[in-house]
Amino acid sequence: MGVEFGVLGAVTAWDGDGRPLALRGPRHRAVLARLIVARRRVVPVARLVADLWDEPPSDAVGAVRTFVSALRRSLEPGRPPRAPARLLVTEGPGYALRAGVDEVDAWWFEQVTRDVEDAPPGLVAARLGEALERWRGPAYADFGDSAWARPDRSRLTDLRLHAVERYAEARVTLGSAAEVAAELDAHVAEHPWREEGWRLLALALYRAGRQADALSVSRRARTMLREELGVDPGPRLRRLEEDVLRQADHLGPGGDTTDRVWAEATAAYERAVAPRAGTRLESTAGLMRDLAVTGGGGLESARRHRVAAVAAAERLGDPELTARVIGVYDVPAVWTRSDDPEQARWLVGVADRTLRQLPATGHEAARCRLLATVAVESRGTPPPGADPAGTGARARRAARQAEQLARGLDDAALLAYALNGTYLQTFTRTGLAARRDAIGAEVLELAERNGLARYAVLGHLVRVQARCALADLAGADRHAGAADELALRHELPLVGVFTGWYRALRTAVREPPEAAQAAYRRAAEPLKDAGMPGVREGLLPLALLSVDVLHGRPVVADSDACWGPYEPWVRPLLLASEGRTDTAREALRGVAAPPGDLLTEVLWSLLGRAALLVGDRATARRAVESLRPAAAEHAAGSGMITLGPVGQQLRDLEALADGR
Repeated sequence: MGVEFGVLGAVTAWDGDGRPLALRGPRHRAVLARLIVARRRVVPVARLVADLWDEPPSDAVGAVRTFVSALRRSLEPGRPPRAPARLLVTEGPGYALRAGVDEVDAWWFEQVTRDVEDAPPGLVAARLGEALERWRGPAYADFGDSAWARPDRSRLTDLRLHAVERYAEARVTLGSAAEVAAELDAHVAEHPWREEGWRLLALALYRAGRQADALSVSRRARTMLREELGVDPGPRLRRLEEDVLRQADHLGPGGDTTDRVWAEATAAYERAVAPRAGTRLESTAGLMRDLAVTGGGGLESARRHRVAAVAAAERLGDPELTARVIGVYDVPAVWTRSDDPEQARWLVGVADRTLRQLPATGHEAARCRLLATVAVESRGTPPPGADPAGTGARARRAARQAEQLARGLDDAALLAYALNGTYLQTFTRTGLAARRDAIGAEVLELAERNGLARYAVLGHLVRVQARCALADLAGADRHAGAADELALRHELPLVGVFTGWYRALRTAVREPPEAAQAAYRRAAEPLKDAGMPGVREGLLPLALLSVDVLHGRPVVADSDACWGPYEPWVRPLLLASEGRTDTAREALRGVAAPPGDLLTEVLWSLLGRAALLVGDRATARRAVESLRPAAAEHAAGSGMITLGPVGQQLRDLEALADGR
């Protein structure tokens, strides 16, 4: 985890372990806050000077640069000397903070309020409760009087008040009216002009069985608005007062049909399940599975709560229950890099321990779920020869065993999950697109026959990837279109991330490089808030680079580009393109083989191109050996990025390797 920034209170920053970073003096914090207000846009130095001082000193520009240098040392302590900053960057006439939405508490708070706009009350209460806890005081508390902070501070304050009221409304719907009434009483005392606060207070009192108090509150609000502001209450408050007088049925718990169903179902669940810890944990894991496919904060919350449920199940000491809690989270996985590698390793460890605790015979379904989980969570492991711990071999063995067990059980969903693990473990070498296409076809047929919509989407997306590698864009088009139709029908927003990137790949193949790079930038926008760092990190710079390589254009490195996990395999090409031949050769000598995943062919192709530029025969031989199985394919198996036919590059690499 990287640096996180806080402006919902005093301006501060924390490292990946939650420890506060030393930001020096108030002007250092002012620079940071001013850049956060700019929301990733560049703030010219002249603007910073004008905002920081009423009467700037003669060396104000130099002072700003000193503040920025000190901030960079605090925010990126491990950055090598003279290496370009990746977080607080210099661009044109000024500076920008390139933080992600989930790295600035105010940005994350705004995103959460948008995400729950149309969500059911339970999810609204959970997400907004978590979001409101992030507030440590007034926004930009130490710069409240600064003109540059005032608009953002005012907007965030209003957004917080709206969130408080939405949070209260959701909790009233879910049956906590009495508790919420006390909180809303304090809310309207502090913010008496918030008409929605008065309305909710009256509603909470009514649902808590205090009809007279509810009527008194609505009348007090009406009197206050007329006498203090000279306005009549709005239609919602007027209607509530009338409904209270006539004891309208819809004012009872769950008056709105959707809210009533949710509230009643929640109450029934609590009555039936709360006393039974095992059932509750299993149900919670199932709920997290459904939450994960909503993307964004939902996916991140699902991962976090899944770990809590698994840990609680393991503490109960029932391996069969632990297996079910682990395995019920059978969220289809199409990308080969984990969003949270540490969490994935922990889950694999729990699955392994649970497997050892199961009786030697029987419990085939539980054993299958655990083995499939090992296969799925171990995706992206190193290829043979670069895996001294044997992690990859263990995962591939688990995938084979899970599939074998699943084929003997009459459980279509379990077989689909096992096949998902098999697919994620088919990256032992390049050139296996046809194998993955066959797995995708089987998953799709199984899903369509058994009404498994999410696995049908998985089958289509796997086939999009495979068809790209097999140079069949017409087939990829059909599967992408079918995936989009299913996503629309079943409300699966993350599907559009993958199909959007596929269409950018198609643009790269068929249109000029400028159009392709613009398409990739558009595809990257929804990925920012999709909750999939394993997909997002480094992908856009890699895609933009791939367009230059595919179209034979000079490779020009963006000094601010964050290559993420792909940096070791990109750096030699960047160095070679800059004419730094010796440094590029040194980088090639030290680079490890790319991991076995969807971008293996792309990364080997980039290494091969660097080798061609600097005449590195040893790397050329390595690239030839690795890429030769994919000679008939395109370096496009991710369905997102393409470097064209592998065979075309192999010919040049073979000539260099043989000294021709």
